[in-house]
This record gives sequence, structure tokens and C-alpha cells, in this order.
Amino acid sequence: MDNVSTILVPFDFSQTSKNALDYAVEFVGNDKKTEILLAYITNDVNMNMLEEAFMIEQKKYQKKLERPMKWVTAWGPLTDALIKTQETRNIDLIIMGTSGAFDEKDAMASNTSKLVLEANCTVIVIPQNIKELQVKNIALVLGKNEIDDTKVLGTLLNVARKFNAKVHVLTIQNEPGTYGYSQSDEKNENALEYYLETFYSHHVFIENSDVVDGIFKYVTEREIDMIAILPRNHTKNSDPSEGRLTQILTLKSKVPVLAIS
Repeated sequence: MDNVSTILVPFDFSQTSKNALDYAVEFVGNDKKTEILLAYITNDVNMNMLEEAFMIEQKKYQKKLERPMKWVTAWGPLTDALIKTQETRNIDLIIMGTSGAFDEKDAMASNTSKLVLEANCTVIVIPQNIKELQVKNIALVLGKNEIDDTKVLGTLLNVARKFNAKVHVLTIQNEPGTYGYSQSDEKNENALEYYLETFYSHHVFIENSDVVDGIFKYVTEREIDMIAILPRNHTKNSDPSEGRLTQILTLKSKVPVLAIS
């Protein structure tokens, strides 16, 4: 995601989707090279009424955007329709709202987490109750493994540069062992310093048997505005995971989650 030309925002006029649109507008700002595409997924709709509703939204933001928003409708299951739209429209970034979920059953059914795991582009997930559209501190969550493709850190650099934000790197030590001194750790550290430039703040290792709890405690204590993750379900150089941590973070985080692909 060196250059973002088109941002896809799934939009159904709910408050959740409106929050995501607000965030997308702030992200784009007065950038003349980037446009926002709203996607309405439906199986039955009055097109005249829909066009009128979208025109109202477009007018609402026209003074903030250099390029007017566009919209498209698609049919079928939500995730499948969005993936198809992302591929056919050459989408660089998806910004999607979520109402969250708090139990196992909801987590498995979440459209947002499914999209994050299946999309072939970077996704920013916006929680329903987000209040401030600012990003001063980003926490990149890393495990013990070597970063599969260090070039994706360029995406994180672009986001950090966009908001002039500092990047904290967070590793949760949930198992016994030595952290921070392996060959993989050294390679990761070199990549972080190279790709993130002056936006890289520091790398912290925290002991906590519960990875999610450790992440959220750090987010609260250090006033983190965005969590960044590198989902391993698309990994090429190591065994892919099922994306469990990605699902939980996208559903339960109280700050936006940047899933870098």
C-alpha cells in the first residue's frame, strides 16, 4: 500500500458504517489522489431512494474532500460481495466499522473479522463507540516469529506518516523462554528500524499468559490510538495460522485495528 488511490467503505447508513466513513474522510483529508468508494450490499432495494440517500451523504462531506465520493451496489453474502468489489475495483484499503462481539459464537460469525482474514488488501476496523478520530500512538503487535514479508511495514509507515504518529512495537511473552535476543528478533528489529524510520518509538516485551489481555492493558496504560497487526493466515514463508488473535482483536478492541496485508 505505497499509494492509496481508492478506499472502500462498506456502507449501510448505520451509525457503525457512518463512523467508518468519518474515519475515511479524516484519513483522506485534502488528498487529491485518493477517492472514497461506498459499497452498499443488498438483495432488494429501491435504487431511486438509495441514490437520493447517497447524494445526501456526498453533499455532507463535499467541503472536506477534493474528490467527490462514489458509490456502488453489490449483491450476495456480505463478505463475498465486498471481496469481489475489492478485486474488481482495485481497492487499496478497506475501512470498515464494527459493532463488536463479546462471546465465541458472535466472534465466529462476524462479517468484519471474516473480511479482515479474507481480503487481499489492508483493512482498518473502526469500533462502534470510537470518539476521537486521531492517531498519535500506534501499537504494532508482534509475536516470536520472524516477520514474513518486511515490505508490509511500508504500509505501517504510510499510516504513521499520515497521522504523524509514533509506533510502539509490542510483544506479549505468554510462554516461558528468552525474548528479544534470537536471530528472528534481531532481523525484526533491523526491519523495524529500516522501514519505520523516525516514527519507530520502541519495542517492549510484556509478560502475560493471556495475550489479548496483555495487549489491551498496554493500549489503555499507554493511551494507544490504533492497534496494528500482521495477520498470519496469508503467510508465505511460515505456517499460516487460523487468525484467532486477529478475530478477537477486530471484535473486542476499543481502538481502531489496522490489519496489514
